[in-house]
Amino acid sequence: MCDACLGRRDLLRRVAALSAATLPLARAGAAEAPLRIGYLPITDATPLLVAHGKGLFEAEGVAVDRPVLLRSWAQLIEAFIADQVDVVHLLSPMTIWARYGAHVPGRVVAWNHVDGSALTVAPSVSGVRDLAGSTVAVPFWYSIHNVVVQALLRASGLVPVIRGSGTLAANEVRLVVMAPPDMPPALASGRLGGYIVAEPFNAVAETLGIGKVLRFTGDVWKRHACCVVFMHERDLAGRPDWSQRVVNAIVKAQLYTRAHRAEVASLLSREDAHRYTPQPVSVLDRVLAPPAGAAAMYEQDGAIQHADWHEQRIDFQPFPYPGYTEELVRRLRETEIDADKGFLTALDPAFVARDLVDDRFVRAAIAANGGMGAFGLADAFARTEMFAA
Repeated sequence: MCDACLGRRDLLRRVAALSAATLPLARAGAAEAPLRIGYLPITDATPLLVAHGKGLFEAEGVAVDRPVLLRSWAQLIEAFIADQVDVVHLLSPMTIWARYGAHVPGRVVAWNHVDGSALTVAPSVSGVRDLAGSTVAVPFWYSIHNVVVQALLRASGLVPVIRGSGTLAANEVRLVVMAPPDMPPALASGRLGGYIVAEPFNAVAETLGIGKVLRFTGDVWKRHACCVVFMHERDLAGRPDWSQRVVNAIVKAQLYTRAHRAEVASLLSREDAHRYTPQPVSVLDRVLAPPAGAAAMYEQDGAIQHADWHEQRIDFQPFPYPGYTEELVRRLRETEIDADKGFLTALDPAFVARDLVDDRFVRAAIAANGGMGAFGLADAFARTEMFAA
């Protein structure tokens, strides 16, 4: 069964097998036990890894184990459900599915990063319309990538197809779920016309010369949350001081990353002693510390169509704007998903923004670290969502 098709029963069955085979045994919530972090080796995990690598958790009085590298989104949520990790970065739509579709008792406490993804295509593709009749990969059905790519396809008069393997009509594009590391080889071999995914896999295609960025997701949905920080509800209720210190470290890590982009690219690379990711620093530099003139090149190529938005390739700010969560619920209802999405019809977007997100800790952490202005933002906790496919 594909990762995105899991129901709660399937998840729990897989959790049992996983806990017996591959991960440390769960610990029963001891207050003094070290913090356990689960992550995928992508730039989405940057704040969690920087907080670990730069000793920011310890500076807050939180003991921490080495982060556990996992290989898929399904494995990440399984580890969370099995109480093998305390904090994870999850795709923002995935948290809606987890809490309301699979009834996972976790809540979003902060945004982990903004933007940081792109639609990468074969060199012969000059526009979205050229993807007609081809296959495009997404990392997970419940992902911002699936939401954005379907909006882009429809805006170009194309129809996303999520099931079947027959011949496509002239105006159809088949979407498939694929693990991010498998995407560049599939693009190079011609099995894909493109893929939409988190960094650094777009930068990988550019570095290898096998693909190009057709559109950055942050140029479609301005400063959208791709991954968010997800924690156990019981910890937020039962260990509020500990939870606050965990969030403090993550917020400080985001500020550190904004001020030390090249250093962070090196920290995350395979050349660093931590070996958090398998990527070379040259690829991560392209994402976190792009060279001067890169934005102008993407504007000329059309990958950036809203230069006035002044978006970074990836950026970091922790506040979970309620309007974003509300808009995400609405857009998920309009998005084709090869999994159960019936629960979405009963969700009130305003309720989800209040119930899914616990922003007490991040508000306090932001206030203690210079306010929203420290992230280059207006000192307010509301915004107008801007989406332009």
